[in-house]
Amino acid sequence: MPLPLYTTLFGVAILSLAVLAAIAGLMLAQRWVSLELRQSHNLTIGIVYGALHVSFGVIIGFSAYLALNKYTLAQEAVVNEAGDVRAIHHLAGQFPEPQRDRIQQLAASYARAVVDEEWTLMRKGQTSPNAAALTKQLTESVDSFEPSTSAEQALYTQVLERTHSLNQNRDDRLLDVREGLPPILWAVLVALAVIIVLFTYFLGMDSTRLHVLAVAALTAGITFTIFAILTLDRPFAGELRVKPAAFELVLNDIEGDS
Repeated sequence: MPLPLYTTLFGVAILSLAVLAAIAGLMLAQRWVSLELRQSHNLTIGIVYGALHVSFGVIIGFSAYLALNKYTLAQEAVVNEAGDVRAIHHLAGQFPEPQRDRIQQLAASYARAVVDEEWTLMRKGQTSPNAAALTKQLTESVDSFEPSTSAEQALYTQVLERTHSLNQNRDDRLLDVREGLPPILWAVLVALAVIIVLFTYFLGMDSTRLHVLAVAALTAGITFTIFAILTLDRPFAGELRVKPAAFELVLNDIEGDS
């Protein structure tokens, strides 16, 4: 899937600023610290730099794993939640009146509220009070049903399980809206990235052009990786957010059957 234009431009802008800042810092370091002094400490700096690089690699790899896993689980939670709505609506069709119409209406209204209201609010880290109220009403309507036959008891059990699953998947989705990577992890990630770039300033290289290219490439790689982690850590915000396609398909099916 190609990157949206805004995200691409924003990423390029951040990347360019980071690379320019790193190169400017390198120019200052080369002016203040002589090449001979830097070359005389290459071995020591290289040992320290290697240790920092390993630490940064572990941290950024762990952060990338957490962010990608969060994005993937957010997609799964949305698909499962929409599937629960579809199943509840379908199973409720076998309920007697008036429970049938009541549960089906609440399921359809909930899916519509999620698509029309909550998805926009989630971009701002907010949720829909209307969708929350509909979830509560749907759960109460299912809980209040009293089966009178063994067939109704089996049907009631299935709908009850799906309702509990719906609430769980909704909670998982909303947790991804509110929570991200721990701030301490971001602080360590950014601090190590800055330190690693700074350490490259004090490596003694005869070719200034080659030194600039090396620092620029390293800064670009680090910045791009952190930008990707930041984007994945916000699965319901930005242009790469998870789409409500699963809910829209469910609504099409429900409204097509009605």
